[in-house]
Amino acid sequence: MSAQSTPGPGTAGEPGGDGPRRRAKGRRRKPRSRHHKGLLISAWTAAGIVVLGGTGVGYVYFKLNGNLESVDIDQVLGTDRPTRTDNGSQNILVLGSDTRSGGNRKLGGGTDDGSARADTAMILHVHEGHRKASMVSIPRDTLIDRPACTDTDGGSHPAASGVMFNSAYSTGGAACAVKTVESLTGIRMDHYLEVDFSGFQRLVDELGGVEVTTTQDIKDPDSHLYLEAGPHRLTGEQALGLVRTRHGVGDGSDLGRIQLQQAFLKALLEQVKDVDLFGDPKKLYDLADTATKTVTTDSALGSVNSLMSFASGLKGIGASDMTMVTMPVVYDPADPNRVLLARTKADQVWTALRNDRPIPRSATQGTATGEAEGVVN
Repeated sequence: MSAQSTPGPGTAGEPGGDGPRRRAKGRRRKPRSRHHKGLLISAWTAAGIVVLGGTGVGYVYFKLNGNLESVDIDQVLGTDRPTRTDNGSQNILVLGSDTRSGGNRKLGGGTDDGSARADTAMILHVHEGHRKASMVSIPRDTLIDRPACTDTDGGSHPAASGVMFNSAYSTGGAACAVKTVESLTGIRMDHYLEVDFSGFQRLVDELGGVEVTTTQDIKDPDSHLYLEAGPHRLTGEQALGLVRTRHGVGDGSDLGRIQLQQAFLKALLEQVKDVDLFGDPKKLYDLADTATKTVTTDSALGSVNSLMSFASGLKGIGASDMTMVTMPVVYDPADPNRVLLARTKADQVWTALRNDRPIPRSATQGTATGEAEGVVN
């Protein structure tokens, strides 16, 4: 399940690398109120809903605008960043964290240890013309070298080697996560979107559920998910369990969970296309209200007008127009619960996105997978 690759700077402990692996522990800190965020993928779907919800005026507009929360990523990161591309494409970091505090505790499962980690991270690349998109999932268990970063409160955090990718968020919040992704890829993130557990569940329920077919039984007490093989219309709670499970299917790794998340996202995109929102004004408003409460954005998207404009450029992209891959990695020989960046193959992915080209199939061939492909259709 692994492929050999040539290591480079920023690859922590890859076989054949220049020196010993240093296993620094990711720092944990109590989350600020703006970081009571949780999982997932529906940031993009939520943004599309806002386009519809934003058709109202007056009270509705100001209510939705007041729901939004934003982070000034650009001010925190300054000018020491990759340059913006001028080929008409956009790159968005979609992030969720696994905080167990507050209202998300019951939904998230596990214990409330006062920390927040990046539970899900995806780079969404919207190609020129906004008719196609590529999405690259970053495994949370990837060992990386995290750059020094500053959080939105002005706190400084030194660089660390051999730490898990998801520690960037728990160390310095959204700004540190963005800087880490930019350091890892060499690609400028034009925008940032984050979603919480409870909002994700409400969005799925308000959409009327999402239809999927499972090809095998899924039983995972940790994520409260029990599904027999066959067709299902998932409730919000079941959907949340599906995109969080890692022990119920596949090899029990985060890579398998990523495969389930990508399959669910495609089903979610298809579901949104089939919902007649204009035929039910109350449902439309409820969805828009939940969507704007669910997402945290960078400051450039921190208004309904900006989010509407952004989302309108995505609404024509369906599941068949999406290419979804996982960042090329190999299993860590020293710890099967961790993965290492397959540098040479990953560079093929980053080069393709930087030049607004399709991701070559060779970039992911022979790399580690989670053995959960095809479990959800």
